[in-house]
Amino acid sequence: MSRLGYFGGTFDPPHIGHQILAAEGMYQLELDLLYWILTPLPPHKLKRKISDVRLREEMVQAMIQSMTGWKLSPVDLDRDPPYYAADTMEIIRRQNPDEHISYLIGEDSLRDLSTWYDVSRFLSKIDCLAVLERPGIETDVEKLAETLPGIQGKLRFLTAPEIQISSSEIRRRVKSGIPFKHFLSPNVYRYLKTNEIYSS
Repeated sequence: MSRLGYFGGTFDPPHIGHQILAAEGMYQLELDLLYWILTPLPPHKLKRKISDVRLREEMVQAMIQSMTGWKLSPVDLDRDPPYYAADTMEIIRRQNPDEHISYLIGEDSLRDLSTWYDVSRFLSKIDCLAVLERPGIETDVEKLAETLPGIQGKLRFLTAPEIQISSSEIRRRVKSGIPFKHFLSPNVYRYLKTNEIYSS
């Protein structure tokens, strides 16, 4: 049985904060493979302008190409919207019925988990919900379990160095001419500079 991890996001752009969560998840969960799930159009961001999915796909590929055990999953790229995590993980579970599956999120997402679409079905398709702890966020797991019975048995908290960084901050810096190179992997930085993404 393989230990597989899945890490979903908009990745507009992917940055070193994403890399840290992925790397710590890979190590602390002892994963054999970590799949990045690029969401073409997140249901909760329908009113926000998002970069073309092919540009974001190329950025993720640029970032993970030198990392052993990291792959880009085609699961959401190969299907039609809406892109709910419950549907995504149902497809993945169907393709991997006997593997141990972990799903990685930040603690801010755990706080809002009860609002996710069909969250009980989502949880039923994974073996582990790996949560990166965030300073200033304290999750009441017992209260969460009242809404989501059985979640305590699947939770695993990850620790990692604190980095205050977001994709929105990077986009703002690019547009404003503020340094942003230190927030990105070298490959993603070169891609942004070459293609002038976010500059206008």
